[in-house]
Amino acid sequence: MTEERFDAIVVGAGMSGNAAAYTMASRGLKVLQLERGEYPGSKNVQGAILYANMLETIIPDFRDDAPLERHLVEQRFWVTDDTSHTGMHYRSDDFNEPAPNRYTIIRAQFDKWFSRKVRAAGAIVLCETTVTELALDAAGKVIGVHTDRAGSVIHADVVVLAEGVNGLLGTRARFRKVPKPEAVALAVKEMHFLPEEVINERFGLPGDQGCVIEAAGTISRGMAGLGFLYTNKESISLGIGCLVSHFAATLESPYALLDAFKNHPSIRPLLAGSEIKEYAAHLIPEGGFKAIPQLFGDGWVVVGDAAQLNNAVHREGSNLAMTSGRIAGEAIAAIKSRKHPMTSDNLSLYKAMLDKSFVLKDLRKYKDMPALLHTNSRNFFTTYPQLMSQAAQNFVRVDGTPKIEKERATTAALIKARSRWGLVSDAVRLALAWR
Repeated sequence: MTEERFDAIVVGAGMSGNAAAYTMASRGLKVLQLERGEYPGSKNVQGAILYANMLETIIPDFRDDAPLERHLVEQRFWVTDDTSHTGMHYRSDDFNEPAPNRYTIIRAQFDKWFSRKVRAAGAIVLCETTVTELALDAAGKVIGVHTDRAGSVIHADVVVLAEGVNGLLGTRARFRKVPKPEAVALAVKEMHFLPEEVINERFGLPGDQGCVIEAAGTISRGMAGLGFLYTNKESISLGIGCLVSHFAATLESPYALLDAFKNHPSIRPLLAGSEIKEYAAHLIPEGGFKAIPQLFGDGWVVVGDAAQLNNAVHREGSNLAMTSGRIAGEAIAAIKSRKHPMTSDNLSLYKAMLDKSFVLKDLRKYKDMPALLHTNSRNFFTTYPQLMSQAAQNFVRVDGTPKIEKERATTAALIKARSRWGLVSDAVRLALAWR
């Protein structure tokens, strides 16, 4: 293996790595993909949302054999306090279209399927192989990788770093800084297994229709965070994530947070009788546009979570990962077809193409939103959810109290929050960040 030379080496077999490897291999490039797990997806036991359009661009007929769980027809948004939720939901029969827009998936199954497609396209995939460092020439250009297997450098014209949010290889090579704790979230997740017919009945889901619930509020105990629930065919993916910096500051236990979330009065009935078979923790980039590192250099590009490409405002990650991997693959294939070297100047094509895509356009639009939510977490995740619950209960509870007194109580609470927590200031800044 060390005597061979590849057009490209892809480090990682997640969404972005598979997209990059498939794109290049299907265009005739000699590709080696290295994955440290036992198999692609072995580290991803959790459920996830798949955005069909982004995968369809890479593999148009993926619906024929991909391991899809349910197509999503309903989205619920909840703002919680300790005993209730105030929410809205959107459900449409339009999503029962011939080619549905979103699906729930189980990553361990999906990543293995995607990897089979990569192999079928002609790439070599080696699992249980850890890349220990990038190999550089005297000028600092990446010329390949070192692994934990016996042997010398594995050479390639370009290395695609799809190694995940920590980005250890890029950090060791000083291509990027270590992600800051305030720019990374830790999500803990469980898989709750139930019969398909029970899930259908509880969520009002005929056939293979699916529902997603996303919740924010006091469930994160004042930290910037989000809870989520995805329906699969015979299981429910449940999880909650908060900023690493907030976990460190509060000393809250991630598992205790998850345990409290699944016992919330609005969540507990949905999980009743389920069997928990899997538990996992996962780091997610949350810094947004301002946290994106250098994306290319002499002999290397970085994609997906390693590039901090996650839209925290819209809770989108896999679509950005697949798209960045595809675009990197297309850019590298284009450079190769012109017989140009993989220099920083030539690989800037990747960044230029990414700039024109939704990926960087969306992240740039909401560049100020993460900092606003992260630095005012007590307001957004405790005070305002409690106010919303109080106002809603005052409106619907009929107990003989004159309505004018209830309205005055709600108004007084709002005035107190405005003076103590800067409610108006937060609203203005939120509007400015959203525009």
